[in-house]
Amino acid sequence: MNRLQQALDAGRFVCVLEASPRFSPTQRAALEQILQHGQLAGWPLLPAFSDRVGLQPGPGPLEAAGTLNNPTPALLHFSGKDREQSDLLQQIRAMRALGLKQLLLLSGDRLPGHQPDQTPVRYLESVPALQITRRHCPDWLLGAALNPFKYCEEESQAQYLKGQKKLLAGADFLTLQLGFDADKHLEAHAWMRRQPASKPVLACVMRLTVKRAAVLQSVPGILITDSMRSFLQHEQKLSETAASERSLERLALQIIGLQLMGYAGIHLSGVHSLEELLALEQAIIRLRDSLTSLEQWQLRWQASWQLPGTAAVCFTPPATARWTPGQPGVTASRKELLRYRFFYAVHEQLFDRNGWPGRAFGWCMAQPVWKKPWPARTLHAVERAIKRPLLGCDTCGTCRLQDTLYVCPETCPKGLANGPCGGTRQNRCEFGDRECIHSIKYRIAKSADQLPVLAHNLIPCIQADERHRSSWPGWFEADQPGQNDP
Repeated sequence: MNRLQQALDAGRFVCVLEASPRFSPTQRAALEQILQHGQLAGWPLLPAFSDRVGLQPGPGPLEAAGTLNNPTPALLHFSGKDREQSDLLQQIRAMRALGLKQLLLLSGDRLPGHQPDQTPVRYLESVPALQITRRHCPDWLLGAALNPFKYCEEESQAQYLKGQKKLLAGADFLTLQLGFDADKHLEAHAWMRRQPASKPVLACVMRLTVKRAAVLQSVPGILITDSMRSFLQHEQKLSETAASERSLERLALQIIGLQLMGYAGIHLSGVHSLEELLALEQAIIRLRDSLTSLEQWQLRWQASWQLPGTAAVCFTPPATARWTPGQPGVTASRKELLRYRFFYAVHEQLFDRNGWPGRAFGWCMAQPVWKKPWPARTLHAVERAIKRPLLGCDTCGTCRLQDTLYVCPETCPKGLANGPCGGTRQNRCEFGDRECIHSIKYRIAKSADQLPVLAHNLIPCIQADERHRSSWPGWFEADQPGQNDP
């Protein structure tokens, strides 16, 4: 059993240090020094390698792990952007050859150059990736991501609904997106405690400086408010040395706070040398004995974001753009509900195997003629001509509309069917040109009393060779109703 698994099983706070796999010999030597140290303030410290961040040419996490002299097994990331099931299976085989048995599965952020109005790019999303990996590797340690730093009801609750799917699909732990809003950290931890099979949760942390805040403000899914940037800029103008010390203290404080909240550990990034790690370690040791309760910590955390002559720092969007539990909730529009009910009724008539219209249509679709090339192409063209203008259908070959409340997942630029990625902001898609379809799904599901569908129906991935053909014959050939919903 690896050290990460041991720490999680024992309930011991753990530090996972994220590194880029694209390191120079000097950077690799620095990482080796950190790993030889092997701990942060007495907590086990283990390496992790990110995957396809920016998709710049260079080695991936598997290659990076293979170059380490340190025998500590690394937590590898697998990003599903522009990947298929075959890519995941190839990585699983390579990991087995190296004796690696722990994987963090992510759908991935936007592929550079991906324009949704051009050639589609499909992402192997984390829910089916978890199912595939768990099926092939029942004894592996598997993780997935959760982004609780959402402030509209739809995108916030859709994150947690997909989080439930990730747990059902086989996640052993969840790792939160990077964020600085302590209330959201508390919210996410409380959500996990309410789950029937609660799992450990880690939180991403990073030392926040003026330069990093400017970069992170444009990273999908990470919220850096204007007041946070203004504060950091003012702090640096007063004294660069003091600003550096205070940013290190805030990182140490955040880590201590997460431990007090009950988190299983941290996913630390932005530390590139043993000197930086030791400075952080000393800051943690200096602070933690004086902070024995969450109340004490909250006062100290707030004070660390205050300076004379500066406005109060807010970690959230403006109040008008925020929703909190207990407030009046959203409902689907009349148009959204009518659309859902219309397609539900059509589905019940044509694709219910028990009624006479469904039996008649099923008999027609079961004819051998549709297996021949020319009729198959004709049927595909007919289905696409009907469904594309109505639903945005791209004829994926295994239609999932019943499980997505008749909001076609092909209209998501990433093709995500099980729920949102972490990159939304105020219900807007990461690509910025549309509302996130999973926010629309949430409103419909809530108004139609169908929220369990979004939490429990695990939707398989679509294989590349299954795309661009009619889904209708396959629906009536399916052994189990619901596997290939039209």
